Amino acid sequence: MGNNSIDYQALVQEALRGVVRAALQQVEKEGRLPGAHHFYIAFRTKHPGVKVSEAIHQRYPQEMTIVLQHQFWDLHAGDEDFQITLSFNNVSEKLSIPYAAVKNFFDPSTRFGLQFTVAGMEPAPARVLETPGRPAPPAAAPEVINESAEAAKTEDAPRKPGEVVSLDQFRKK
Repeated sequence: MGNNSIDYQALVQEALRGVVRAALQQVEKEGRLPGAHHFYIAFRTKHPGVKVSEAIHQRYPQEMTIVLQHQFWDLHAGDEDFQITLSFNNVSEKLSIPYAAVKNFFDPSTRFGLQFTVAGMEPAPARVLETPGRPAPPAAAPEVINESAEAAKTEDAPRKPGEVVSLDQFRKK
C-alpha cells in the first residue's frame, strides 16, 4: 500500500481484457458469432473464480483452451467474468471464467490475438516481436497479434509473423 508508482502494465492488461469482454458481449447480444469469426480462449483452470466440473478440472488441471464457434449455449458476458455452456463428449458443461484467468484470446478468421500474463503464473518466455524503428516492448507487456488482413484473405500469400501493434497509433494528437 506504500507503493507510489502507477502499474501501467496492469492497466494495459486490464484495458486489453476489455477487448475480450466487449467481443463476448457483442456475441451475447447478437446470439451468435458474426460471419466466419470464432474464438480460441485459453485460461488457467486453477485461477480463483474459475468454475468447471470436477471431470474437466481433472482432465485440465492447469490450463484449458475452449473454442467458441458453432456449438455453445447460454453465453453471458459480465463485467468480471463470462459463463458459457459447451459440449464435451456429448456432455453439456457450464463454465464460468473470470477475464483475469484468460491467458490467450485468438480469432483465426481475422488473425487477431491477445496474450496476457495471469497473476500467480510464472512469466512465459518472452516472445518479443520487434517492429523496425521501435524499441521492443518489455517482456511483461501483453502481446497484440494482428497479421495483415490481406495475407489472411489470400490462401497463396505467405503469412507474415504477427506484429506488435503500437497503441500510439490510436491516440489523439
